[in-house]
Amino acid sequence: MSTIEDIPETQEVTTTTTGAAPQPTETETSAGTEVYDPNTPIPRPPLAELSARPPTPIDESEMAAGSKEVNPEKTVASTNSSSDGIFSIIYTVFKKVAIVGSIYLVGYMGWSVAWLIAPVILSVARDELRKTTEHKRNIAKASAMASEKDVIMARIDELPAWVYFPDVERCEWVNKILKQVWPNANHFARTLVKETIEPNVALALANYKMNGFRFDRIILGTIPPRIGGVKIYDKNVDRNEIIMDLDLFYASDCDINFYLGGMKGGIKDFQIHGWVRVVMKPLIRSMPLVGGLQIFFLNNPNIDFNLVGVIDFMDMPGLSDLLRRIIVEQIGAVMVLPNKLPITLSNEVPAISLKMPEPEGILRIHVVEAKDLMKKDIGVLGKGKSDPYAVINVGAQEFKTQIIENNVNPKWDYWCEAPAFADGTLDLKAVFHLWDSDIPGSPNDDFLGRATIEIFNVIKRGIVDTWLTLEDAKHGLLHVRMQWYKLTADPNDLQAALLETQQLRVTSMSTALLTVFIDSAKNLKQARTSSKPDPYLIAMVGKHKEQTAMIMRDDSPVWEQGFTFLVSNPENESLQIRIMDQKTNNEIGQYTYPLNLLLPKKNMELVSQPFQLQKSGPESKLIMSLSLRILKPAEVLEETEQTASSPESSIALTRSSSLKTPTQESASNKDLQLQTSRISIESPIAEEQIITMNSSPAATPYSAALETGEAVLTHRMPDLTSSTGEYGLGRIQLSIRYSVQRQKLTVTVHKIMYLPLRDPSSIPDPYVKLYLLPARNKESKRKTMVIKDNCNPVYEATFEYLISTAELAQTELEVTVCSQKGFLYGGSPIMGMLKIPLNEPEISSNGINSWMDLQPEMKHD
Repeated sequence: MSTIEDIPETQEVTTTTTGAAPQPTETETSAGTEVYDPNTPIPRPPLAELSARPPTPIDESEMAAGSKEVNPEKTVASTNSSSDGIFSIIYTVFKKVAIVGSIYLVGYMGWSVAWLIAPVILSVARDELRKTTEHKRNIAKASAMASEKDVIMARIDELPAWVYFPDVERCEWVNKILKQVWPNANHFARTLVKETIEPNVALALANYKMNGFRFDRIILGTIPPRIGGVKIYDKNVDRNEIIMDLDLFYASDCDINFYLGGMKGGIKDFQIHGWVRVVMKPLIRSMPLVGGLQIFFLNNPNIDFNLVGVIDFMDMPGLSDLLRRIIVEQIGAVMVLPNKLPITLSNEVPAISLKMPEPEGILRIHVVEAKDLMKKDIGVLGKGKSDPYAVINVGAQEFKTQIIENNVNPKWDYWCEAPAFADGTLDLKAVFHLWDSDIPGSPNDDFLGRATIEIFNVIKRGIVDTWLTLEDAKHGLLHVRMQWYKLTADPNDLQAALLETQQLRVTSMSTALLTVFIDSAKNLKQARTSSKPDPYLIAMVGKHKEQTAMIMRDDSPVWEQGFTFLVSNPENESLQIRIMDQKTNNEIGQYTYPLNLLLPKKNMELVSQPFQLQKSGPESKLIMSLSLRILKPAEVLEETEQTASSPESSIALTRSSSLKTPTQESASNKDLQLQTSRISIESPIAEEQIITMNSSPAATPYSAALETGEAVLTHRMPDLTSSTGEYGLGRIQLSIRYSVQRQKLTVTVHKIMYLPLRDPSSIPDPYVKLYLLPARNKESKRKTMVIKDNCNPVYEATFEYLISTAELAQTELEVTVCSQKGFLYGGSPIMGMLKIPLNEPEISSNGINSWMDLQPEMKHD
């Protein structure tokens, strides 16, 4: 088996097999030149020294002398160097004068010394950051320029992908081809950047009051991208396409200049690293045998670059992150899934087959809560808490939860949906980054950890409900639920989807997915009499808005762009189209298409249909394609249930089992509750309840009323009780239900009757407190309002808890009735209490709604 040292080197010194070695001349010997001996072994330094050895410094004077010997007649270079030396001396003098003058000004004006120290600290921090980033870029650039053996020897920890993955193959021949064709790629890259990235970056910067962004010069340089390995898919692939993944690494010597307002800046040392997927489809029977290409990154690549020029002041912590983030986002908007870069290779292939989005399903994500996060904020007595929020990335799609202040155990209850597309769904990942918010909108928030879930696992299981251990963090857990929805063309599935969203009671959830392909427009009206319009199109469904590229001076523009829209209810929503002129910002055409018109269509779609534009010319038309798909839950495998065999459930069960278990006394109380907290069948109250339920078929059942949101937790049977309870402390009416879908426990305190009157002169002021046991912490505390002077108070107060199914099985609900006057008279404020076990199946199925007897005060465990 060959090792790294067995790799053959380039032989620069050739030796003969017979005869003596050539003798050095006298001049060479006198000059001290060493004589080459083929029998003398060449010492090899250790690998660690080789990777850490700094480059040999080059004497600039020797280089200059050498150049003079070769071209003694050229003296222009020396003249330029002398002039550069003069300017350098003048710059140094002015710099020192400015420093001394600033110090004098601070002392003369009597300002605080902080005005002097702060810029110094900022300058030092900036220089250190620049040195670190420059060192990384130099290493990456050297690796891109060096031969494969040098890459292996110098960076053994960053070997190409073909070393680690057996199904990834070497492709040095591709790198040689790229090197040959790279000089011709500059024109294509310039067109791509100018037409797609530049307008989007300018629009994003305009939101921060930075206008006038445009690229001036785009030169890619001489260093081509390098492919570290290639993987070809030959299984589970359509026979009409070829799919390959490329390990792309690009460390360029590019020269890119841009203007931001009146300032000129530049980008140097641009680097990008990530897995690129190339889909060749459709396969055709004429040359070039492939109809087109789709090129995209599966996930966000690693991107880095250096800012130069006047805008160099932005290359410091905080400010440079803004421009860096915007550029990364716009690259993702072009080439990160679900966005693809289509390239048509044959006129036989219609543009819609390559450029129309191909959704495969919807990923519904529920970020429930987190536990035991790191404390990043500094309090008065040391470490305080954190203000956590989560950022969810699925390809180029990004979602952000709300910020929970001063809490290391936040409960977000955040829902979002991410469309997943063909040719890349199985390789997608859902990445969760947790941050501590310092200043709203600041890019310098503290990192709390990250977690990752493979989308393939969600598709395979249908539902994944798990606790994830945070990576790159000392401690912390994240609770997420994810469900996969496939897309159907059957309009009969719409009612089931609408019912499900009503049960979730989350207004942002969707029931359908609309795919729109904007092909072109014809004969648009003139926004200006002197020239043709610069049209772009805006498509909107609900609050979701998408925009095409702008076409310069064309009244019949061809866009060929596709978009997807999540639809809450296609029966009452519409697709709104507006065509605008960029110069005048005037509307030159509009159209509205009700989505319910797609429901009776074949496969609920229209292909390349012309639509007459409104508020435009008499012959103005818009050509587009529409496709509507209904969301349908995928089949759930039995292994997704909480069992000890699945790794996700084992995490949840381990976390639940770490909680304190109830004592034997609480267990006996639990048995007592099962006997006394429900209404017995023999009691007349129970008979009245049964008769009432059976005699009113039109009445909404409790579970249905809760799910549909109609009069939630208000249908109570019976409304009154004639009993003071087993202990004579009164009775309380509660409704309790747990939603497995939402991981939410809902408790409603309706009313209390027959509270005992201990002192006729002092009528109690009752209120109700709720706790979840065994933890019994402040986070689970809930409290009703106080009802003054009343032994039969009515509250109708509803409280909610976010709690997992595994936790619910080991949790009790503690209900305590207190009197506010108890504190004033020196006695115990507790008038009665009870503990309700939450592991009963009825709570998770239909919910319970009944009167329960209050018991005497019980000591806490």
